[in-house]
Amino acid sequence: MKLPLEISARDVRLRDETEDLIREKAAKLDRLYDRIISCRVRVEMPHRSQRSGMTYNVRIDITVPGGELVVKREPDADLHVAIVNSFDTAQRQLKEYAEKQRGEVKVHMDKPVARVTKLFPEEGYGFLQTAEGREVYFHENAVLDGKFAALQVGTPVSFIEKSGDKGAQASSVSVE
Repeated sequence: MKLPLEISARDVRLRDETEDLIREKAAKLDRLYDRIISCRVRVEMPHRSQRSGMTYNVRIDITVPGGELVVKREPDADLHVAIVNSFDTAQRQLKEYAEKQRGEVKVHMDKPVARVTKLFPEEGYGFLQTAEGREVYFHENAVLDGKFAALQVGTPVSFIEKSGDKGAQASSVSVE
């Protein structure tokens, strides 16, 4: 971390072992993502309830290049559990942030759109023409929801293109 870890408490006294746990968990975050600018941890006991007794809130604010991650979990009756759960959540958020920074987030590609140009219902296959003008073979088993019989020449469809034995082949064909 570029700045020292900040630990604060409100309406609760933190023991040395509790602060050590927070420091250990914060150090683990810093090893996970070494570009953390600052980390602030606030522990508080918002109120005492007759039903649930004492509960603890833990809030973690992590400043990273280009943003800030905030973790605020539901109150827990056990202070150490509240701390561990909050840092587990912070770790997941930090991993997701790091993946986005590295461009490792999955991008879902849109399925190509085409039109049915030739149909051979007795043989159970047909051909699609893509927007680029390419011809792609498809089998009746590749048409989703058993809608092969509903297809007509000119029907718009989306599909996933695969390479078959004799060239481009469509799978997961769905009627638009």
